[in-house]
Parts: sequence; structure tokens; C-alpha cells
Amino acid sequence: MRALPLTVTALAATLLLAACGGGGGKSTGKNSSACEIGGVSVQIGSASVAPAAGDTGEVPVSITNQSAPCTLDHFPGVVMNDGGGAHKVPVLHGAKAQKLRLAKGDSASFTISYVRGKEGDKGSLAAKTVKVGLPGSDDIRSFPWSYGPVALKGTGPDAAVSAFQQVGD
Repeated sequence: MRALPLTVTALAATLLLAACGGGGGKSTGKNSSACEIGGVSVQIGSASVAPAAGDTGEVPVSITNQSAPCTLDHFPGVVMNDGGGAHKVPVLHGAKAQKLRLAKGDSASFTISYVRGKEGDKGSLAAKTVKVGLPGSDDIRSFPWSYGPVALKGTGPDAAVSAFQQVGD
């Protein structure tokens, strides 16, 4: 009779974890059809690099589904790391998430906008990597940040993440 309590405990733990699923800081519940980092290719495209301190740059991120149909429902999670800590990039003010369904081979993109900081300045984040996560999944993928220091706004980076946009038809 020991198997029954363990099964019930395992089921309860699974349901609790599913209820606490990610989603860019919003608890939306685990979506069984959510796109997973392991099932998509993620590429950071040619950036419009901010040339000098105070200038704004944009870094496009493309996601292509490589597996079964999946859904992007909410915003991507983006974190900048300076080697000493992680700094969450907020969602662009006024951006509205849209639910996108990606069939195998379909693509979506979003943009990381940032204000360049001064090299070596205490008011700048010397970002070394950027980590990208998809809503409904706890997995992340890390990429080098080679676009210069990012200005700080309050205690976080002066940067923002846009909503996902469908690419193609």
C-alpha cells in the first residue's frame, strides 16, 4: 500500500510545479503546448548597435520552431549578466503580448532595446551575457553580449523587451 501515497504525493508535486510555471514573471501556469527552448532554434541577429553612450541600440532575437507545434503566450524572459549578478530586462512600456502558434518551421522574433552606457562608469552595466527564456518554460539559453555597456535606470538596465512578432506569412 506504500505505492499509493507516493503516487498521490508525486501527482500533487507535479500539479504544484505546473501551477507555478514561468511566463516572464507572470504566473500563467504551465502550458503543455508552450514552446520549449530545446525545441526551437534561437538566434541573435545583426544588431543596430548603439555607437556611443546615451544612444539607443536594438538587438533582434529570432526563434524558429524545430519540433511539434507550440505556442508563445506572453513575453520572452531576458536577463543580462555582468559577471557579478543577473539583471532582468523589463517589458517595453505599453507593449501588448499576443498568443502565437508556431508550426514546425515557423518563426517569431522580438527585440531587446537598450541605451548604451559609458565604459567603466558606475551608472553602467558591463553586460557579458544575455539569457533568453520562453514563456511557460524554465529553460534558458545564454548568448554573449557584445554590444557595449548598458546604461542603468534605477537599479536595473535601461533596456526593454518587445512582444513576440510572427515572422513571414
